[in-house]
Formats: sequence, structure tokens, C-alpha cells
Amino acid sequence: MTSSTAAISVRGLRKSYAGREVVAGIDLEVFTGEIFAILGPNGAGKTTTVEILEGYRERDSGDVLVLEEDPAHPRSGERAWRNRIGIVLQSVNDAGDLTVSETVHHFSHYYTAAKDPDAVIGLVGLTDKASAKVATLSGGQRRRLDVALGIIGSPEILFLDEPTTGFDPEARRAFWELIRTLRDEGTTILLTTHYLDEAEALADRVAVINKGRVIEIATPELLGGRAEASATISWSENGAPQSAQSKNPTEFVLQLSARLGGEIADLRVSRPSLEDIYLRMIGEA
Repeated sequence: MTSSTAAISVRGLRKSYAGREVVAGIDLEVFTGEIFAILGPNGAGKTTTVEILEGYRERDSGDVLVLEEDPAHPRSGERAWRNRIGIVLQSVNDAGDLTVSETVHHFSHYYTAAKDPDAVIGLVGLTDKASAKVATLSGGQRRRLDVALGIIGSPEILFLDEPTTGFDPEARRAFWELIRTLRDEGTTILLTTHYLDEAEALADRVAVINKGRVIEIATPELLGGRAEASATISWSENGAPQSAQSKNPTEFVLQLSARLGGEIADLRVSRPSLEDIYLRMIGEA
């Protein structure tokens, strides 16, 4: 359940490479227990921002707190702070000749409060693959193993970088259910994704970033004024397709029905998709 407590707090974050500012004053908060998605085109500054939050990249300026500690210099000590976070990278290279069980048990020794490895293997749906070599896993199964390694340390925050790249539709939806389960168990999740349907399906809130700046932070339903955007009404009349835009689609349809004598052939009413809104925002930025 989402709380009002900030698990991540960022103010005025900046980072430059060779004189080019790739993160240009980002402000954002991620609340405890929510799934927060960062959207943006390639080169927008997403990866740099997340790497700073993970403590793997130094910032030039700005204030950053992750679990109330500065990732660059955690006051509790780096190992103690890292015990509280989990990271699932876009791609991981490890010992493919180990079994799933051996891999998860091995990683569990890195943490002071690790979950039961066999329970984690079950949670990610790999019990029937526990004795299989990692090299033999499918893409979806491999991603589930990546998540197992990310959550074995009982993290309070889980960072997911493009978690379903290369998945088929069935594997993606199964993975989404796993992420929802982790959220329901209290894990705060920060994910970056290029898939707008993924952000809409999973995220409590999304941040759109472009050219190192946050354009907007909102729920998927409200982003970019989506809820108030004009609806497109399409129908057939005298055998020809018709369409119109309206801020009040219900009233428009009622008037159309009255004019046509009740039945409206091929009626469809749709508001802009999250992808429509996102592309418009990026284009304007």
C-alpha cells in the first residue's frame, strides 16, 4: 500500500559529461509502497538518474535521499544501505553453468537478512526450473531469475531497468503479475520502460523525462491532461465513416442518436491513449 512517506527524494539533481548536461535539475519523489515509472526517449537522462539513485554514479549537484540516506555516502555504511535495495539490470552476465537453485542460494550469502532462497524461487515461478542450468532458461525465465536475485536480500526498494525487453506478450503479463505481488508485499518499485502499456498497467505514477528535465509527474490516467482531453467519436452514416472531436462525448452521442433515430452504426468513443499523450509531450518538449 502506498504511503505518504518518501522512499526516494530528489531535488535539483544535475549531471554533465564533457560539458553536456544530461540531467538538468530533476526534482521527484517516490513514495513508499508505490510503483513509480520513469518514461523518456533514449538519451533523456533516465539511466543516469537511476544510476545516481542506486549509488553507482556520482552527481554534480543536487540533493538525493534513498531510504533517507545519500546513496553517494550512506551514513549507515555502504553495505548496510545496499542490503536495503535490490537492483535488476537490463542484462546480466553470470555463471550459466550453475543451476537456478545454486545461483539464488549463492547470492543469498551476500545479504545479512536474505529471504529463504527456495521461497524466492517459488515466488518468481521457477520452482520447476530450480535444478535447470541458467544457460538453458528462456528469456522470460531468465528475467524471473534476475528478479529473484534482485529481491533475495529483502529489499525495501527494487530498481528495474527495462524489465521486459524482448518478452513475448504472455511472458510480459506474467511478469507484471509478479511485480504487482512484490508491490502488494510492501516493496517500493522504481522502473524505467519504453513500453507505454507497461507503465499504464503497473505504475501508480509516472514521470516523463526529456533532455534531462522532468516534464510532468502524474498518474497514467491524468498525465498530460489525458482525462480532460477531447474524445474522438466515430460512426457510420449512410454507409460512410464519420468522426468528430468532443469534450462532452456523452452529450454528443445523445444528440447524434436523436438525429439518427436511435441506432448509431459502428459507434466508437475513445480518448487519447497514454502513448498519444506521451508522444505529444515529447514532441512539444
